[in-house]
Parts: sequence; structure tokens; C-alpha cells
Amino acid sequence: MNDLDLTTHRLQPGQPVNLSEIETDGKAFHDDRDAAEEEFEALVEELAEWQRRLYAEGRQKLLVVLQAMDAGGKDSTIRHIFGRTNPQGVQVHSFKVPTAQELAHDFLWRIHQRVPGKGMIGVFNRSHYEDVVVVRVDRLVPESVWRARYEQINQFERLLADTGTTILKFYLHISKKEQRKQFQERIDDPSKQWKFSFDDLEKRKQWDGYMAAYSEALARCTTGAAPWYVIPGDQKWYRLLAVARVLVGTLRQMNPAYPAPERDLSGVVVE
Repeated sequence: MNDLDLTTHRLQPGQPVNLSEIETDGKAFHDDRDAAEEEFEALVEELAEWQRRLYAEGRQKLLVVLQAMDAGGKDSTIRHIFGRTNPQGVQVHSFKVPTAQELAHDFLWRIHQRVPGKGMIGVFNRSHYEDVVVVRVDRLVPESVWRARYEQINQFERLLADTGTTILKFYLHISKKEQRKQFQERIDDPSKQWKFSFDDLEKRKQWDGYMAAYSEALARCTTGAAPWYVIPGDQKWYRLLAVARVLVGTLRQMNPAYPAPERDLSGVVVE
């Protein structure tokens, strides 16, 4: 088993981030799609085995956070990477516009209820980072409110880490050109038209604002306990490979193990 490099796309704490300067083209990191897809197949099989061990061990917790611009590949990433795992041990939560009840509480209230318990992998499709990105771009709350949330998020994630949760955060980084391509495919394909909204076009007009908001959020909320990975997303095959490498490499380090039986089973025969 070869060690996997977990540093290629990982941001460093304290360093500035400018997404316009970060590569979205996966071919800059891998030039053989066939080899990448073969490696990915092996990694998702290994991931399924690590997930079974994590669930059986019932001691450690893994939280996976996915953020991206619209059409960035969050749903596809979840489907392809976790499709072979045991659904009993993987919980996927999609955070949409907050409900009235959720808005009556602090912005982390609905998030904390969904963090994984022991033995579980929790996957967030969007997350608490919407509350320093969308609310900033759309001016839903004053700057004094959303700016204070960076440190509140860091403290929240430190709490999770200190109580046994391993945290991985992935920003799936697509170009504006690739987003246009994905939107047009949704419009042209009747089986995908349900995924398209005219609101997507309004959000697209705010591209620069979103890039600025995400850049600052990634810079301010990259910590040793909860690192951000910026994954080139213009090629689906490389995006999947890059995320799978980090997940499997991290689970190797966590090294969950099947628990020993409570009693010696040698010589036990079921009649």
C-alpha cells in the first residue's frame, strides 16, 4: 500500500487565498485520464472497506464538507465516491435556505445537529460556510455579523476536532467557462432540466463577488484541525480522484479496526 500525498491541494493556515490564481484544470496535475480512472476505482473500493471498519469500530468520526459554485460537482462527487459504502454508516446532509425555525437560532444550531456520531461519516453538501458566503454576497446580514463568524466557525470546528471528529473540507473549484458549459448541458438535456434554475443565472452574474467571499472564507478558516482543499474541478475524472486520494489517505491515518469478539470464538460451531 503506497502512501498518498495529502498536501497537493491543501491550503496552509495563515496564507492568503485568491481563487482566481488557483488552477481549475485537473490536467495540470494528471495527464492520463485512463490511469486516473483506474486508480479511482481502486480507491473507492478501499474507501468502502475503511468505512466498514470505521462503523464496526464505533469510536472515530469523520466529517466531509463540500462547497462549490453552482454546477461545481458536489452531488456527483458524493454519488461516485460514497456509492459503494454502507448507507448505515454514511449520512449526507444538504443544507438549503434556512427555515424559520433555524433562523430563530444561531447560524451553527442546525449544523451542530448534523455532525457525525461515533463510527459515522458525515457528508455536508453545502454547510455553515454559506453563512459567510451567500449572506455576504447577497447582503443578507451586516458585515459586522458575517465577519465575526469566521472565528466562530474556527472555534466550532476546533470543538469538533477536540472531541474526536476528523474534518476534511473540499472546495470544488471550477472555472466560469466550465460552469457555463454545465448550465448549458442542463438546459439541453431533458433529464437534467430539473436541476436548472433561472436563479442560477442571477448567481452567475455575481461570480466575482462569490470568488472574493470564498477566497476570504478559505483563508480565514483553514486551520491545522480543519484544513481546506481546493480541488481542480473542470475535469470530473480528476476531481473525483483528488477527493478520493485525500479521503482514503486520511482514513489510512485514522486506521479504524474491526473490534475483537467479546469472547473467544475458536471452536464455536453453529449446529
